[in-house]
Parts: sequence; structure tokens; C-alpha cells
Amino acid sequence: MQEISRDAMLALLDRQREDYLKEGVVSAATRRDRLERAVSLLMTHQDRLVEAMSSDFGHRSAHQSLFTDIAGSVGPLRHAQKHLEKWMRPEKRKAGPFPLNLLGAKARVDYQPLGVVGVISPWNFPVNLTFTPLAGILAAGNRCMIKPSEYTPQTSAVMAEIFPTVFDELEIAVVTGGPQTGADFSSLPFDHLLFTGATSVARHVMRAAAENLVPVTLELGGKSPVVVGRSADMQKTTDAIMTGKMLNAGQICLAPDYVFVPDDRLDEFVESSARSVEKMFPTLLDNPDYTSVVNQRHYERLTGYIAEARDKGAKVVEVNPANEDFRQQPHHKIPPTLIVNPDESLQVMQDEIFGPVLPVKSYGRLEDSIDYINHHPRPLGLYYFGTDRAEESKVLNHTTSGGVTVNDVVMHVAQEDLPFGGVGPSGMGAYHGLDGFRTFSHAKAVFSQSKVNVAELAGLRPPYGEKMLKMVRQQMR
Repeated sequence: MQEISRDAMLALLDRQREDYLKEGVVSAATRRDRLERAVSLLMTHQDRLVEAMSSDFGHRSAHQSLFTDIAGSVGPLRHAQKHLEKWMRPEKRKAGPFPLNLLGAKARVDYQPLGVVGVISPWNFPVNLTFTPLAGILAAGNRCMIKPSEYTPQTSAVMAEIFPTVFDELEIAVVTGGPQTGADFSSLPFDHLLFTGATSVARHVMRAAAENLVPVTLELGGKSPVVVGRSADMQKTTDAIMTGKMLNAGQICLAPDYVFVPDDRLDEFVESSARSVEKMFPTLLDNPDYTSVVNQRHYERLTGYIAEARDKGAKVVEVNPANEDFRQQPHHKIPPTLIVNPDESLQVMQDEIFGPVLPVKSYGRLEDSIDYINHHPRPLGLYYFGTDRAEESKVLNHTTSGGVTVNDVVMHVAQEDLPFGGVGPSGMGAYHGLDGFRTFSHAKAVFSQSKVNVAELAGLRPPYGEKMLKMVRQQMR
């Protein structure tokens, strides 16, 4: 992968910013056109992108890629086009203090482009997490520089090739390279920087951005818990959980990371999960719908979790409907594996799993599950299954997470009218829909003074006297 120097990236950033300043007001027509061109890239090159993602993963479900990365990116771009004019309108605010609002003074908020936004996108959804942020970035009128992941080099190379076919590099530029390029990219003086990836890397990104006081949006991850209530329909519950855990082979920042199940329903959950897997994936090794783990390093990390759990006496349930031999395979596929009531010392309970391995913990009291969640880093997602509204409220009101899906997993990220983001170690800031537009805009306060000489009328200019004191007393009521 071709490396680019920091000086060359800085020069490109400077040219983008200069061109943005020359442009002045970014019209709705220009923004809509840029969004349309982003859609056209996805539509025109969808087959190449799907093939590149599959090649990078060893095997990746083509249907999944079309759903999550192609259609999943077109939707947000179209949503931004549809709502663009409404988002761009100045927002009226109340002028004050009294009596300014009665004398013709006005207040408003103008949403102005920030300038140049940097995007560092990850490998797990390399197309979606490059294009989806563009919905807010382009709708807000910005220019953009993109650094895609070096772990999906073929997908990154395709994106670097296709963007210049419809975008001038002063509108959108793709910069490819390895870890040093990523580190240099993080240190550039952007007007905003969006990073999607691991919390450990985010610390370095934020530190580098801080040198230039660049505001950051960090979309990270963490161990997203599932709480299965006693009122849950178990088969529907495991169908949803295992769908989310096996999509992209669990390589999702929002994948269910561990599950709390009532102690008297633990065996039922394990058996139901096996049925859910068999229904969706009667075979796994040669099944085109089942994605491979992205590379050897992650494969060894995940199989290491399983081996450690077995070695330390945990109950490990491998769900392998066709009893296939995974020791000989051309890819890095791992059958979905449940680790039942694992000890907290296991590495699988310490790290974000990011794979088809699912710890299952039983509970007697719901409060114990809530306490456990609250004494661990705040997750990106939290999931509750059940029909007991009081119990649902208890879980949601007594825990903090980036977002929540009830009676399903992951799906809150697909709602364009909801902000998507983490909290604490799982992220900072949010985007999608209107929230994305505002994240990548500057909310500029504008106050227009009344034609009446308010300062003189109210005694707000020296020499001070009773008029000014009367105004002060009015404000202090």
C-alpha cells in the first residue's frame, strides 16, 4: 500500500481548506450534488466493492456486504438529501433579556460548515463506515479527507481509485497507508476528526488531535451486554441474538458481547441458541452466508479465548450443526461458540470479543446483572429482551450505554433519526441524520440588535444611574 508523507497530507488539507474558503456559501444544490455523486459511486462500483471486501476477509458474505455496506450506505445519503433544506434553515431563538425581545432584537443559530473533516474508517465495515459519515459531512457543506484501514487493503485501494472518478481531490480525497500514515493523519489540523475503531487506538488519535485542538468524534465499541428477562420468548430472543452475533462473524462494534440469562432458563437459552444457528446456518465451512474472521491474528486471538476457557474448566459449547472439521480450511472461519458462566479472570471477559464467541452468564436477581454492567466500562450498545415493561424500564433507567435496542440487537444503529455514538470508553460524540449534520456543522450564534438605542434607553451606558439599577433588579428576580 502506497504511503504518503505527512507534509503531502498537510499540503492537501491546506488546498482543501483554501478551496472551501474561496467557495463561500455552500448552496443546497452543491451539497445535494455531492451526496448524489457519493451514491453513484456505490451504485456503479458495488460489485467491485463487494468482491474486494470478500477478498480482504478471505470470505465475506456477498449478500451481507450488499445489505450492510452498499444499501446500508445509500440509505443515510438519501436521508440527508431528503432533509437537507430543513436542516440548513437558521434556527430562531428567543432574544433577551427583557425588553430587547419587545423592541425588535432577533436571535438565531446558523449552521455553518466546519471546513475540512478527517475520517479514519475501520476494517470491519470498510465501505459503510467510510460512506455513512459522508452523509452528515457533505450535507453540512464540508470537504473531506479519508484514511481507510490498512487491514482491508483491497477495499481501500478500490475506494482510492473510484473517488477521483466523481470527486475532485479538493472535495474528497482518499489517503491510503499503514500505521505511520494513520498516525500522521491523526495529527493534521482538521476542523473535525472522526475516528471509528478500537478504544486503545482512540487514545493515540485523541492525543494527536489535541496538539492542534481538533475536536473529535470517536466511535469505539466495548462489551455490549444483553439482559434476557424472565418474560422473554426464548426462541425469538436467541434468533435475534445469534443473528447479531453471527453477522460479519461477530466483527461488529455493536455485536452482543455477553448475555445475562435467568438461572432457571440457562439450559433453555443454550439449546435455543443451537436451534437458531442451525436454522440460519445448517452448514458453516462452505456456507456463502457465513463470513470469515478477517485475518490470522484475529483468528488466533479468538481461538485463544476458547482454548483458555477450556483449559480453565469453563463449559464451552461449540455450535456446529453439520459437525464439520474446522482444522482444515482455506479461510479463518470459527463456529459460533458459547462459554457458559465463565470465570471473570478469563481474557474473553476482559476484552471486546469482536468474533463469534459468546459468554453466557446466569443470574438470580436482575439487580445483580445491573450492578455488573454498571461496574464495567460503559458500552456502545445494550440490549433487553422481555415483555415486562417495569423490568425493561429498570434496566434502561439504571444503566448507561451509547444506545439501546429492545427485543433485538444492533438495530438502533440503523435508525437515521436517532443519534449513533458511545459514552465514556465506548465513544465520544454522535452522528447519523440530523445529529450528523450538526456534529459536522458549526452552530454560529447570531444576534441582531434592535433599531432602538436600547443601551441608552435602559441606562446601560455610563454615567450609570437609577435606570440601570432598575434593569439589574429586573434581571435578578
